[in-house]
Amino acid sequence: MEVLSVDEPIVAVRISQYPEDKKSEFLILGRSNVGKSSFINTIINRKNLARTSSKPGKTQTLNFYLVNNEFYIVDVPGYGYAQTSKKQMEKFGIMIEEYLKQRPYLKHVFLLVDYRHKPTEDDILMYKFLKYYNLPVTIVCTKYDKVNRGLRMKQDDLIKKTLNPSLGDEILNFSSVTKVGKERVYEIIENIINKSA
Repeated sequence: MEVLSVDEPIVAVRISQYPEDKKSEFLILGRSNVGKSSFINTIINRKNLARTSSKPGKTQTLNFYLVNNEFYIVDVPGYGYAQTSKKQMEKFGIMIEEYLKQRPYLKHVFLLVDYRHKPTEDDILMYKFLKYYNLPVTIVCTKYDKVNRGLRMKQDDLIKKTLNPSLGDEILNFSSVTKVGKERVYEIIENIINKSA
């Protein structure tokens, strides 16, 4: 897959603001500091269309990036950021749940977890939440390049044991630095779009 065009995101906080062109959507979910913006920028081949920030919790809306005039990458607020107020967290929760429940064009979820650490309680809850809605999920382990080669097998086992993915859900190692996993993400998107056509 070649990324030829990416539009400035359509920003939404409620259903009435979602795009109405019925194109396939791919949701990117993860903790606030897991590297969501870096993942999106790598996938869409742009340096900083998705704003990366040293301060977590930057994304506060649903952002729909139209790629190749063919499908959307959907970025949502990160979860698990301690400094986000309880009220704000509830608002995010409602916004994301509304999207998951009401969106027929959502084809696949990429759930990002930090490869360097054991998945958190929030990661486990989010994965279970997605499976409750019967959504197909790829678990993307970001920052893969930051783990020593000798420790990777141990990390693979730890992540698999902790999240215990359902049959058909893949665990994919990814690095925005070395681009490991990028082509596989493209394959997943392409296969789904071809099936939907």
